[in-house]
Amino acid sequence: MPKKEKGTSQSIRPVSKRPPAWCRYKPEEVEAMVIKLAKEGYPASIIGTILRDRHGVPLTKPITGKKIAQILKDADLAPPLPEDFETLLKKAARLHLHLEKNNKDLHNKRALQIIEARIRKLSKYYKRRGMLPLDWKYEAKAITFV
Repeated sequence: MPKKEKGTSQSIRPVSKRPPAWCRYKPEEVEAMVIKLAKEGYPASIIGTILRDRHGVPLTKPITGKKIAQILKDADLAPPLPEDFETLLKKAARLHLHLEKNNKDLHNKRALQIIEARIRKLSKYYKRRGMLPLDWKYEAKAITFV
């Protein structure tokens, strides 16, 4: 097989249910760090990056048995909407503002259609999982946060 130079295709993290031997943190300490960072205002994805880069915690699931989102949910610190979903809503809102000023920007009109399709697809998924209310509906102009 030739030497891989670019891309992450077929690069997967090794599957291990046990925490690595070199990780020195106990499950309670990791959970305390996650809760502390959440109280400082960091979202779950940034918390994972901080734990990895500053504290040397590779993954929370093998150490604590829970994902970061579950730890936040147990501590009543979880955001009302899932982070990826909220990011898509913000991106769509920004594109709507852009298209109000530049209504002939066909490339971004298409990009907005793709983002809105992704929002609808994710909303179906989150409704099935119970993370969104069943009567939630995406309305393009209703989103005002940017």
